[in-house]
Amino acid sequence: MIHLITGGQRSGKSLFAEDLALSLSNQPVYLATSRIWDEVHRDRIEIHKNRRGNQWTTIEEEKFLSRHDFSGKVVLLDCITLWINNFFFDNEEDDKKSLQEAIQELEILFDQNCDWIIVTNELGLGGHPENKLAMRFNDLQGSINQYIAKKADRVTLIISGLPLEIKNTL
Repeated sequence: MIHLITGGQRSGKSLFAEDLALSLSNQPVYLATSRIWDEVHRDRIEIHKNRRGNQWTTIEEEKFLSRHDFSGKVVLLDCITLWINNFFFDNEEDDKKSLQEAIQELEILFDQNCDWIIVTNELGLGGHPENKLAMRFNDLQGSINQYIAKKADRVTLIISGLPLEIKNTL
């Protein structure tokens, strides 16, 4: 099963995803993709860590998620936006190469026999940035979101902490 959870920044996506993972497993995996950019970002990461209890197995992996075997597990991947950001900047802002590498990783992951809960951002909901680099990243984010949504069995949009089911093929 692949369940994509999307929405705007600070909409409640991660909390919704965590609750969902715990409803499916007593010992879910939290697959964290973020790099620490500054102290403010470090504080946000700590809030997420402190919210989770001992039942979580946390794996921090910035890019190469397929290094890990998740067979038989419920895995919360949080989040695609920070993960694709790592490819984008490591590839010197080459959006095509970044999308290709990310899709290759996802193909391997989606072949594993496990349940995926994937958090992502809908960056386009916040308007169009005037910065060309940010606009290219928004386009990259939109492309990877569309790819995952097509593969997903379920897609849920979170608005102000409330879930709106967009797709359910189960």
